Amino acid sequence: MANMFGKKKEQGGGFPGLGGGGNMGGMAAMIQQVQKKMYEDAEKMAERLDAARIDGSAGGGSVKSVVDGNGKLMSITIDPSVLEDKDAEMLQDLVLTAVNAALDKAAEQREAEQQKLMPAGLNIPGLF
Repeated sequence: MANMFGKKKEQGGGFPGLGGGGNMGGMAAMIQQVQKKMYEDAEKMAERLDAARIDGSAGGGSVKSVVDGNGKLMSITIDPSVLEDKDAEMLQDLVLTAVNAALDKAAEQREAEQQKLMPAGLNIPGLF
């Protein structure tokens, strides 16, 4: 087939390296499948993080905290023996330490879950 300048027009058009016209419909379907799977995997990850319970403790376990996988504080437990000292500052420090320990663990778990969403061999540090 010739164009208006008399040169032969190549059949197929499309993008170089994609085999002529490339199978754009097939590629679009493949992209949609990948997007759907990523969305489903992300939903499952969110459910796992919501259901996760991660603990942290301080003072030899006298103060304990529990957070979910998203870092939401779920509970704090204080052993009554800690209250006998009536040292509010010490108790505050123990609570902060226990909560931060749980939050650090939750962040590690969340990052591990997010890495599962990445395609094999694709490692982009700090992406999540």
